[in-house]
Amino acid sequence: MIKFSGLLLLLLFLLAGNPRAKAQCSICTRTAQQLGEGPAKALNHGIMYLALTPLAICGIVGYRWWKNNKEA
Repeated sequence: MIKFSGLLLLLLFLLAGNPRAKAQCSICTRTAQQLGEGPAKALNHGIMYLALTPLAICGIVGYRWWKNNKEA
């Protein structure tokens, strides 16, 4: 189980760290195309930042839940 968890965590980090990963919906993509390259990158970084916060919170809560159930 630990090997699977570690592998899954590694895969998530590799996917999140991919510079080609795009976190834009179709509306944001059209807006970014009109802004130009520099502001489009900033928009994409902002979207990634806003997506990372709730995912980190869910990850912390899930880890603590898993840790407490493992001890019981």
